[in-house]
Amino acid sequence: MKKYIPTGNEQVAVPLLTECSGRIESINVLHMGYKGIVEIGGDPEKDRPLLAPWIEIGGKAGRLEQLEWHRISDWVPCYIAHVAGPAELQIKGTVLAPVGERGFVYRLTAVNNGQEKLDITLGLEGEWHETKHTINESKPMIGQKFAYKSGWNHSYVFDFRGTSPVFSFAPIFTEPMDIENASVADDSISYRFGKKIELLPGETTSVDFFWGVGFEEVGSTTSAKEMMRKGYDALLSKTAKWLDERRRESGNEVLDRLFNTNLFFNFFYAAGQTLDTEQFVLVTSRSPRYYVSAAYWDRDSLLWSFPSILIADAEYARNMLEYVFSVQIRNVGVHSRYIDGTVLEPGFELDELCAPVIALYNYVKRTGETGIVNEPIFTKGIKRILNILDTKKHPDVALYETFLQPTDDMIIYPYLTYNNVLVVTMLEYLAELMGPFAEESVIRDLKQKAEATRSAILEHCVFEKDGKRMFAWSIDLQGRWNVYDEPPGSLTLLPFYGFCNWDDEIYVNTVEHIRRPEYPFSFAGCTIADIGCEHAPHPWVLSIANSLLSGRKEHFLELLPHLKMDNGIACESVDEHTGECVTGEAFATCAGFLAYAMYVSFYEGGSLTS
Repeated sequence: MKKYIPTGNEQVAVPLLTECSGRIESINVLHMGYKGIVEIGGDPEKDRPLLAPWIEIGGKAGRLEQLEWHRISDWVPCYIAHVAGPAELQIKGTVLAPVGERGFVYRLTAVNNGQEKLDITLGLEGEWHETKHTINESKPMIGQKFAYKSGWNHSYVFDFRGTSPVFSFAPIFTEPMDIENASVADDSISYRFGKKIELLPGETTSVDFFWGVGFEEVGSTTSAKEMMRKGYDALLSKTAKWLDERRRESGNEVLDRLFNTNLFFNFFYAAGQTLDTEQFVLVTSRSPRYYVSAAYWDRDSLLWSFPSILIADAEYARNMLEYVFSVQIRNVGVHSRYIDGTVLEPGFELDELCAPVIALYNYVKRTGETGIVNEPIFTKGIKRILNILDTKKHPDVALYETFLQPTDDMIIYPYLTYNNVLVVTMLEYLAELMGPFAEESVIRDLKQKAEATRSAILEHCVFEKDGKRMFAWSIDLQGRWNVYDEPPGSLTLLPFYGFCNWDDEIYVNTVEHIRRPEYPFSFAGCTIADIGCEHAPHPWVLSIANSLLSGRKEHFLELLPHLKMDNGIACESVDEHTGECVTGEAFATCAGFLAYAMYVSFYEGGSLTS
C-alpha cells in the first residue's frame, strides 16, 4: 500500500505527498462557494503527479532512491535521498506550508560528498490533469485549464476557469530558471522548471520553488511572491516557532512524535480557511483519502477535534465555537452538514446536539472566559439547542431519543444510554455556565432536568446479564434492550463525562462484559486489543483514545510499538494483529481526539508510569 506524509497550513492542504518518491499527487483548498474542497491533481492512471522532483547529473536523468523522512517540529516533512548513479550526490527535500501563507515551498538541496565537481540540474516537473470537487466523494469539475506567462511572477501561471476564474496557482523563484516550460495537450498541462548548478566537492546548494494559490492570476502570483520576499529560512523559522510553542515533550520520542504529529494533523486538516471567502470552517478531514471528507459533524469537530485544539491554541478554539454557533447552529444535531451550514445528510443524532455545549463548557473552564455565554450568538444557540432537546423527550420518561447512533448508523432502539448521559452532562454544564447570568428558576429547571434524566437512566437503562447488573447500549422503554458498544460514543466514557465513578459496580460490569473474549468486537487477546463495532469490525483508534481517558495508560504503552495506523496518523480502525490502517485513512478529527487523550494521560500532570 502506498504511504503518504501529509502536510499543509490553514489555506492549502498537501495530503498526497508520497513517502516512496517525494512526489505530490495533489493539493487542495477549501471553497465556500462549492461547499467543500477543490482538488488540483496529476494523472494517477498514467502515474504522473502534480509535482515531482527531478535531477540530472552530467545531462543524464537521476532517480531518487531510499528516501529517509523526518518532520521538522513534528510537522514539516523532509527527506534525505540518494541518487541512482553517483553515490557522492545526496539530495534533501523539504515541503514547507508556512503558517499564515497561501501556498507552500518545495526546497531541493544538493550535497556533493565526493572529490569531483558535479554538473547537475535541480528541478520540479509535473502535470495538472485532474480538477475535482470533493465532499465525501470526488468528482471531476467542468472548466478550462490555462497556462500562460505572467509579468506578475515572470513565469507561468495556471488557471482554472468557468465563466470566470475558480482558482489559480503559480510558481516563483528567487533566481531565473534555466529550464522553464509548460505545454497543453489532451486537457492536461505539463510543466518543468529546473536550475543548472555546478556543484564543487564538499559544496551544498538549495533551490526553492515557491507555489502560491489564489482566486486568479494576481492572487496566486503575489501569494508566491510574498513567500519569496520573506525567504525560505524566515518562513521555516516562523513556522517552526509556531509549532514548537504548541508541541509537548515527555521524554519518550515515539510517544511525542505520535502526539505532536496527530495534534498538528488535526489542527490543519480538521479546520481551515476557504479560498474564495476567507471564512474559517470545520471539517472531518481535508484529505480526500478520508471517506467522508470535507463536511461538518458536530460530534467530530466538538467532542473529538476541539479538545486538543483548545490545549494548543485557545484563540483558535474560540474561532471554532464562533463558527459553530453562527454558521452551523441552524441545523445543530443533524447528521452532517456542508461547510456553509446547510444539510448534507439528514437524520437526528442526540450526541451531536449536546456537543456544542460540552465544547463551550470546556472552553470556559480552560480559559476562564465566563462571559462568553452572554454573547448573543451563544445565548441564541443555547436556546435553540434546548428547544430541540425538548422535542426529543419521551412523553412520560425523562429520556431523549435519537435517530442515528454515534457511528451514524441506524438505531436498534431509540434511547441510547451514552447519548442520554451526554444530556445529563450538557444540562449540568449549562446550569454552571449560566449560573452568574440567568434567573434562579432557569438554573433550577436545568438541574432538575439533569437529575430526572440521571434517574431515568439508572431506572430504565440498567439490566441484568449473566447475573450482573450493567448498562444497556439502547432501550425502547417497552422492555427490549441490547448489549453493544460503539467507539464513537462508548459506554467506557460514562465516568469521563461525570455520570458515575470509575469504580461504580454497574459501570465496571459493563466494561468487563464488552472487553470479554466472548464479546464479538472486543478483540481480546489480539495485538491491538481494543473495541470495534459492526460499522468497522476491527479495533478503532477512537477506542484506544477512550481507553486512555479511562486510565488504561499501561495498555496504551503496550500498544504503542504496534500502532502504525495510517503511517502514524490516526485512522478509523486498524488491523487487530498488525496495527495497520484498515478503514478511514487520514481521519483528522480522530487524530485530535487521540492527541487529547494522550495529553490528558501523559502531558497534563501525567507521566509515563503514573
